[in-house]
Amino acid sequence: RVEIGSSPRGALALLRASRALALINGRDFVTPDDVKFLATDALAHRVILKLEEAVEGTKEEKVVEEVLQEVPPPLKGEGWR
Repeated sequence: RVEIGSSPRGALALLRASRALALINGRDFVTPDDVKFLATDALAHRVILKLEEAVEGTKEEKVVEEVLQEVPPPLKGEGWR
């Protein structure tokens, strides 16, 4: 469904925004919920859909939200230090 996904700059923007949200909420760590809350706004405008999807009227926001639903958050112990 996606021709070109978000760039590394998009991932960095999401990381920075997630850190800021955690700080606003009085935490010094980011949670998966922080990332999910901001991901659509941070990434959707950076996604270019395949022509067929764009013609059908699919919105980039919907695609990002579907990915968020499909990808499980990391579990403690999986790559945590």
